[in-house]
Amino acid sequence: MASAESKTSRIVLMGAGLIAVAGIGTAVWRAQHKTVPPAPVATATQPDAATMIAQLEAKLKANPKDAEGWRTLGWSFFNTQRFAESATAYKRATQLAPEKAEYWSSLGEALVLAGPGAVDPDAKVAFETAVKRDPSDPRARYYLAVGKDMASDHNGAIADWLALLAASPSDAPWAADVRKAIVDVGAKNKIEVATRLSAVKMGLPVAGVPSIATAAIPGPTPDQMRAASGIPKGQQDAMVDGMLASLAGKLAANPKNVDGWIMLMRSHVTLGQTVKARAAFKSATAANPGDAPRLTAAARELGIPT
Repeated sequence: MASAESKTSRIVLMGAGLIAVAGIGTAVWRAQHKTVPPAPVATATQPDAATMIAQLEAKLKANPKDAEGWRTLGWSFFNTQRFAESATAYKRATQLAPEKAEYWSSLGEALVLAGPGAVDPDAKVAFETAVKRDPSDPRARYYLAVGKDMASDHNGAIADWLALLAASPSDAPWAADVRKAIVDVGAKNKIEVATRLSAVKMGLPVAGVPSIATAAIPGPTPDQMRAASGIPKGQQDAMVDGMLASLAGKLAANPKNVDGWIMLMRSHVTLGQTVKARAAFKSATAANPGDAPRLTAAARELGIPT
């Protein structure tokens, strides 16, 4: 049975919305959420995510050595919350292209979420391999620190998160979530972190590092997915819409999921849907008045009018 510390650590782990991303998607909402448009209906020209995944699986059956295709399949499973299948696909990608750090950190993340929410030995090996391939991999570094926190090495975890911040550009999309992890773990374990956080000097913005908005939809770009799966643009867009609908539907059932709301806001911004992003912000604050300061800060970072 998980200890209280492990449960708290899992909350920290699941809260890193920009590093540990949940599925993406647009909304089947309750009647009272009239400000958010309903999800698009899948048609013959707009198949749902399951159909798109089936198409990709068929392509990989014909070309099983396509590492990027397996990575795309892993991403697709991850974003429909089929984490065990995501891990299987990512593992295949690492076997075909073991030099790719991102494949390893994606595998580790999927293993964490496929299990009880802990950085188990297999996930730890995946993250450690990612760091060997690329010492700057932020997802792997974040999760390895979570593993330390779960093992009661709270000071070690905080030190690692602080080091991750110090090594990151000032516009790193994961910065806010790493800071929150530091503050939460520090507060729970009576560790002073405010002075250390204020002393962190992040680097200059770096070309190629995703913005806060584009980090909402992780994994391969739409162009990469189309290249890997042979899916036309319109169908690819429909898949993203379907994933957005999945997330919004889960928020309708669990409106207290603040991290999920922030992910929905980011995803709408990514797609240029400012009105929907603002509607999500308003629904989130209405459902979570106690978290209004955090939601407002996230909205301002994303450029959403508050």
